[in-house]
Amino acid sequence: MTSDSDFGGTGGLGSGGATPEANPEGERLQKVMAAAGVASRRVCEDLIAQGRVSVNGEIVEEPGRRVLPHDLIAVDGTAIQTDTTKRYVMLNKPVGVVSSMADEGGRPDLREFTVNYDERLFNVGRLDANTSGLLVLTNDGDLAHVLAHPSFGVSKTYIAKVSGQVTPQTIAKLTKGIELDDGPIAADRARAMPGGSRAETLVELTLHSGRNRVVRRMMDAVGHPVIDLVRRQFGPLHLGTLPVGRTRDLTRTELGALLTIARGEAPPSDDVAGSEAASAADSFTAADVSAGGHDE
Repeated sequence: MTSDSDFGGTGGLGSGGATPEANPEGERLQKVMAAAGVASRRVCEDLIAQGRVSVNGEIVEEPGRRVLPHDLIAVDGTAIQTDTTKRYVMLNKPVGVVSSMADEGGRPDLREFTVNYDERLFNVGRLDANTSGLLVLTNDGDLAHVLAHPSFGVSKTYIAKVSGQVTPQTIAKLTKGIELDDGPIAADRARAMPGGSRAETLVELTLHSGRNRVVRRMMDAVGHPVIDLVRRQFGPLHLGTLPVGRTRDLTRTELGALLTIARGEAPPSDDVAGSEAASAADSFTAADVSAGGHDE
């Protein structure tokens, strides 16, 4: 059983619909929370009494409150996934694999990474075949639709190995904004990473655009074509030490953060993994990027 500080997930992405009064047709709130793995039923009752639990955005302080499957439950503002049939998986996609469950051209696709799961998983967004890195697989269609939609603008962080020596002036151009064929674009953050040379530079870019091949086109525009590209972060999720070609289930903390931002209760955060993720990025090398790249 988890502790009372280990929350995650949401029971859906809609607006709910139940009134603050107890619904006689539903399950008791503390029972639903306990079944979702939040904590023991007794601890869940304490959380409710402390005013730390909300249903459809309304704070609930009475443990007798009943909820329906479509009600949206959160603890301390973090969404709870009450539908145990949903699965959320992180994949470190290799280069050469297309972001499709059935490639018509016969190229390697994502089926090889989902065949061992009982659920029918599909990808949230896409990475080019020549790009590796973090890709989310799920059977939660509502979440996939929200996070993949360009209007949502979830932030993504990439590390690109590019040709030539990238100067501070070039980094400034990337964050100030440049003009592409389909309009202006600016990185939210950009920096040249340690370990570069006159021939090659590692550049870390964070942006929320969902445009096709945007990182490669941005670096082409400033005169530094991409050699290899990897996506290290998607919203609050960090690739960490997951090897290329491997998958793992999201942790409860990751799941809570991801579904909370998808539900619109909090802005996308870069800090689920905190300083550990920043440290991992700083230790990234050109060899690590060559092992896999990513790109939208």
